[in-house]
Amino acid sequence: MQENEQAQIIKPEDLPRPILEHRSRNYRRRKCPLCNKGCYRDSKGRRLLHDLGDTRDGRPRDIEIIYSKHRCEKDKIYFNANMTDLAPPGSCYTHKVISVALRLIFEDGLPLRTASWHLWRDHLVYIPFATVQNWVEGAGKKKHKNS
Repeated sequence: MQENEQAQIIKPEDLPRPILEHRSRNYRRRKCPLCNKGCYRDSKGRRLLHDLGDTRDGRPRDIEIIYSKHRCEKDKIYFNANMTDLAPPGSCYTHKVISVALRLIFEDGLPLRTASWHLWRDHLVYIPFATVQNWVEGAGKKKHKNS
């Protein structure tokens, strides 16, 4: 997709379909985070993450993860297979996307809206600028805690 074609997109239906990459974090047994006892899989879950897009094809990239949910009988808790190597807990975006967004703001000095637009134009990942603002505020808090 050429840059002038991107500028003409008005309706969400006109956006290119994302490339879907499948990953698995589906395990039969995992250790309980509290007692280290081996726990069997109780069920499965699905998580969709947005990653940096493929600029050659002009398409965004999504990662679909099938993960296992486990239950510890001893502690009476449920927990998921670890996915923190791909994305922070509760986030819809990978670590790569977050680091590029923060780099645009802190190193290049771009405003939030411009950084959000830059991520879509160059990396084919749409992030609302308010989400980028939350990441910036979170990164600032981490810097102050480490000082």
